Amino acid sequence: QVALQFPDELLADAAAVAARMEAATGAEMFVLGDTTYGSCCVDEVAAEHAGAEAVLHYGPACLSPCRKLPVLHIFGQQPLDVGRCAEAFRELYPERQSRVVVLSDVVYAYAMGELEQQLCPEYPNIIFSRLVYGGPPGPALPGEERKFGRQFLVEAPGGLQDYAMFYVGAEGLALTSFMLTWNCCPFSSFNPTTSCGRRETLNVNRALMRRLYLVERARDARVVGILVGTLGVVGYLTLLQHLRELLRRAGKRSYTLAVGKPNPAKLANFLEVDIFVLVACAQNSLLDSSDFYRPIVTPYELELACNPAREWTGNYLMDFRDLLPGACAHMELPPAIPVAEAIPDISLITGDMRATHLCDPQTSQLPCSTALACRDQTWALAEISPAASFLESRSWRGLEQQLGQTPVSKAVQGRRGIAIAYEDEECEQP
Repeated sequence: QVALQFPDELLADAAAVAARMEAATGAEMFVLGDTTYGSCCVDEVAAEHAGAEAVLHYGPACLSPCRKLPVLHIFGQQPLDVGRCAEAFRELYPERQSRVVVLSDVVYAYAMGELEQQLCPEYPNIIFSRLVYGGPPGPALPGEERKFGRQFLVEAPGGLQDYAMFYVGAEGLALTSFMLTWNCCPFSSFNPTTSCGRRETLNVNRALMRRLYLVERARDARVVGILVGTLGVVGYLTLLQHLRELLRRAGKRSYTLAVGKPNPAKLANFLEVDIFVLVACAQNSLLDSSDFYRPIVTPYELELACNPAREWTGNYLMDFRDLLPGACAHMELPPAIPVAEAIPDISLITGDMRATHLCDPQTSQLPCSTALACRDQTWALAEISPAASFLESRSWRGLEQQLGQTPVSKAVQGRRGIAIAYEDEECEQP
């Protein structure tokens, strides 16, 4: 039993492909429809519901490793004019000694060998990245980069910052993720649809400023919603546990939410949540939350906000697996600091004082608000949840009965008719 996963634009061909696969292999084929999360990720949950033993993933993919099932990726081959792409590369990099790393969307990976044959004799310092997927990676070599399912070896003495990046593909989330991750490198791109090459003018510094502003919002937040954006990428359960522990020690309350694909209407139901953190693959983690009622941050941005041991170094991490134990960028939580010795911080947004230290994991409890509440004419100290605290801060809290405060009156007959002309109203003559 094999599951065939198609993106929305290829579902029209799914039935024909499944029929030919069954005739050729004798295996039972299941076609997976719209996935719960991004179509670039392998939907292992839906495949397991059908009892599948393997998954064939068609179309663009983020190449995130899966937890259980073996996966075969069929990227497809979108048309690419290799000659025009090579010409655009020569126009963007006239200096033949330029150090350039060539990246591509997965649907154009088939043509990178031909492009390499045309450019390598002219550019001795050019590097072509390779796709890495299908199995656990081996030990990395010195100077080797492995991110987003791409692998390439940098041999320059100055490292990657001595190179420029050339991307073959259309503008989208993949290119944005590359530019934020390798923000020390200038980027150029070639769009196969329009056959035009250009230097990317996206102001990476402005984008980073926007993300660092969200880090400040995360420091001010008291209630954090953890959005589960994947159920198949390796390590997502470990990251959920890490985020819960980090928020608990940072004195913040957290809720774990599985809502599928996030949209403003879904997340607007959780008004008491101050900020959301999305646990998803590298390409789907970076959401533009300008249309949302509350901002959405990445796990790395939440770590910058809550983990005092992690400082901004200029390197932006998109893959949450880099934060897990054993990864290159993992940092253990520092020991707790007594409240009397903690140095308070001032919010750059609200100007209020806030705590930046971590609590003792043995003694810290889930934070809750306390207030005096009147119960049967007896004042007692009651625990109020964040939802109740949010309701208390609102000016309108719904209809109130006000028992004993409203005078008793007999029922009377009300108005009759329609709103534009009740029977007891005189109609104005034109």
